[in-house]
Amino acid sequence: MALRIAMWSGPRNISTAMMRSWGNRADTVVVDEPFYAYYLRATGKKHPGADEVIANGETDWRKVVEQLTGPMPSGKNIFFQKQMTHHQLPEVDRRWLGALTNCFLIRDPAEVITSYIKKNDDPTVEDLGFVQQAEIFDWVNQNTDQRPPVIDAKDVLQNPERMLRLVCETVGIEFDDAMLSWPPGLRETDGVWAKYWYPEVARSTSFQAYRSKNEPVPERLREIHERCRECYDRLYEYRLH
Repeated sequence: MALRIAMWSGPRNISTAMMRSWGNRADTVVVDEPFYAYYLRATGKKHPGADEVIANGETDWRKVVEQLTGPMPSGKNIFFQKQMTHHQLPEVDRRWLGALTNCFLIRDPAEVITSYIKKNDDPTVEDLGFVQQAEIFDWVNQNTDQRPPVIDAKDVLQNPERMLRLVCETVGIEFDDAMLSWPPGLRETDGVWAKYWYPEVARSTSFQAYRSKNEPVPERLREIHERCRECYDRLYEYRLH
């Protein structure tokens, strides 16, 4: 049976390490942020390498959907899609989500914000993906028969094997020990933006142990933090543990 897994995350999470984990399974092919080129072209956001991302990616969201829901690539049984919630702009029809097994990867918003502002010190609430993540979660719950699994990054880093086993059990596949470690370096399946965003992951060979950040969120971002916290707390209630 073909299984298409969309792992929905905001930025500055462990989503790339999660892609490494799934990509190390022999039965799985991965795709890295397939809506990124569309998102950059539609919004005009000045991300590192934006012109290169747009030139190398598909900018029509309908064609991206066709690729994600069409024939399984490479003769594999599992198609793991690393998806960014903020790339799903309002114009993107949500009905295609029903063809996927949707999973949600969440992270404490204080940790996300204090990491994000090292790259962009003036984020909007939309840049951080929490509101969109809650909206996508609600759509899946209300419009499909799925009860999508939610996993918290902290739980994964504290006990990768336990959390990955729970996810595999929830989506109906066997856990594979290959998910716990991987060779270092970049991959052909990485987006062209990897050289800007993935230096730490390129050096990694496994999930890194959780370390508490305890960095304060700047007061100027207090309202954004509170809005993100509302969305995070709501999904946190559903997390696997």
